[in-house]
Amino acid sequence: MKNEILKYLSKYTVITKELENAISESTFIKTFRKGSVILKEGGISNECYFIIKGCVRSYFLKDGEEKTIEFYTEEQSVIPANYETFKPSESYLECLEDTIVSVGNPKLEKETFQKYPQLESLSRIIAETIILKQQVSFTEFRTSTPEERYLNMMKARPDLHQRAPQHQIASYLGIKPESLSRIRKRIISKK
Repeated sequence: MKNEILKYLSKYTVITKELENAISESTFIKTFRKGSVILKEGGISNECYFIIKGCVRSYFLKDGEEKTIEFYTEEQSVIPANYETFKPSESYLECLEDTIVSVGNPKLEKETFQKYPQLESLSRIIAETIILKQQVSFTEFRTSTPEERYLNMMKARPDLHQRAPQHQIASYLGIKPESLSRIRKRIISKK
């Protein structure tokens, strides 16, 4: 499992023996079964996750209806909005598949960054990249039609429709399941 983490990090830096040792020392692997709820509304989060294998959905309840915020899959970080704040979570994290993650927490991060300063720099670079991608994604979402949102999702994450139920994908796209069905039919008929 640590090889997957090293492979991901190698996209951002050269993996030295020292960095490999730092990852090995500080990596804590956890497995969750499909259907596991990692974080519930009202829960306090002191863990963040790097998805090695699997799919996690973030959602909240509004007027009794689930609203999907994001799907996290391999090589993505899941950092709950209330991470390190000790405030109750407003959302849920649920495993849509059997999921393997590397778990981080504030204490472990602090100790690791003190011992291996290059990991702190690397984490900052990765965080900046993630923030930039989220800004682009948010802008695309706000300025596109539901059909364009679906096409963008299929281009960026083609396997998602096989990993998540249609009603969750519709929620993620900000539309009703019936609208998603119509969009998919329209796209198929154009081909």
